[in-house]
Amino acid sequence: MADRRQDALRYFDENRLFMDTVVKNNIEQFRKGDWHIKVVDKQGMPIDGAHISVCQKSHDFKYGANLFMLDELETDEKNEKYKKAFAEGCNIGTVPFYWSDLEPEQGKPRFAVDSKKIYRRPATDLCVNFCLENGIEPKCHCLNYDNFTPSWAPVNDVPGMKKLLEKRFKEIAERYCQTIPSFEVTNETFDPYSYVKTKFYSQDDFVEWSFKTADRYFPDNRLIINQSSEVWDKFRDNRSQYYMQIERLKQNGITHLDSIGFQFHGFFAKNDEKERAQFFYNPIHLYRVMDRYAKFGKKMQITEMTIPAYSDSDEDKAVQAELIKNLFTVFFSHPAMEAVIYWNLVDGYAAWAPQGDMTSGENKYYGGLLDFNMDKKPAYEVLKDLFTKTWHTSETLTTDASGKASLRGFFGDYRITVTTKDRQTNLLAHLAQNGDTLTVTL
Repeated sequence: MADRRQDALRYFDENRLFMDTVVKNNIEQFRKGDWHIKVVDKQGMPIDGAHISVCQKSHDFKYGANLFMLDELETDEKNEKYKKAFAEGCNIGTVPFYWSDLEPEQGKPRFAVDSKKIYRRPATDLCVNFCLENGIEPKCHCLNYDNFTPSWAPVNDVPGMKKLLEKRFKEIAERYCQTIPSFEVTNETFDPYSYVKTKFYSQDDFVEWSFKTADRYFPDNRLIINQSSEVWDKFRDNRSQYYMQIERLKQNGITHLDSIGFQFHGFFAKNDEKERAQFFYNPIHLYRVMDRYAKFGKKMQITEMTIPAYSDSDEDKAVQAELIKNLFTVFFSHPAMEAVIYWNLVDGYAAWAPQGDMTSGENKYYGGLLDFNMDKKPAYEVLKDLFTKTWHTSETLTTDASGKASLRGFFGDYRITVTTKDRQTNLLAHLAQNGDTLTVTL
């Protein structure tokens, strides 16, 4: 373990001063705000000595995982454990809208809860309903992803593809624009041409058309562009491929682009971890990339994250947890970052592998936060502790003679209890920006 930990955590260890100063200070500056609470009576007179209990209930910052295994597991017991772990550890969930799986038969999209099952592709209504029932924000992945073009589509007919895609955008908007705030519009548009399914993909306007069309059908929703993990190890400042793509969108008049998405999958062999750590596990490099893309003035998301454990040994799971703690801390600290979405919640059900086969596909990385038996790995507990303990505000205050009390807390929703000698009131409030003032009338 010592050798692996040394190789994987090298740059976090070497840059501990950066973590303890820049990263820590940025969390204090950008993730928290000052809140002033004033307690008055019905005549508007200040109440001195009122006791105020303030407890944070949720974060504005989004953290979650994909929902690809919702009601997809082998037993009811596993399915219930999955739902419980997801609801306890996430406030955002990525819903699968892969076209080939959502509409395997033309004209019959699998929206409804009782749709025919497809592995790792639960019905979209099922996912959205679960999110809404549990206070989780659903997110669409993805509107136009060429790799998942259905077999029945006219792949060599560009006008025909645009017509079908516009129909798809329209149907999704009609059903979900009021319940899903964010939609990834395009994804992985730098894939090798051996993966390409349609002639439209090779056209100059593939990305521009997708965003212009999305703007028509989702004018009030957040639109996101997404790209694979090469963003980190093939970074070339403003000559980076992804940077130039976004710059071109801007020059071509695309204004409705709200968030820039970055995948962060550590899908590399264990023997390569030492070399790849300089790009993926180096806080200085991560900040260099984020600072460059922040120049667009857009928010950013880590849309998909996988950090390998490589095995189910206690030693490997401990390294995974330590990496995740450091990485989430870095991303949480950057002012432009608004979300970090882990990818697979549980081991043994990842892409390109038979269910439970830990020797093939993405399963072999042991990248989940739960093991195959649905037991919580240290990585899950680390993330839960970060958002419910480390980055959490809970205080008891007392008003002064002017009826005021102040605190500094993380942005999010709070439960507030105000108590005086003869009465008590409870309310929910949202701390959204620095300097907010809340007046409570008893």
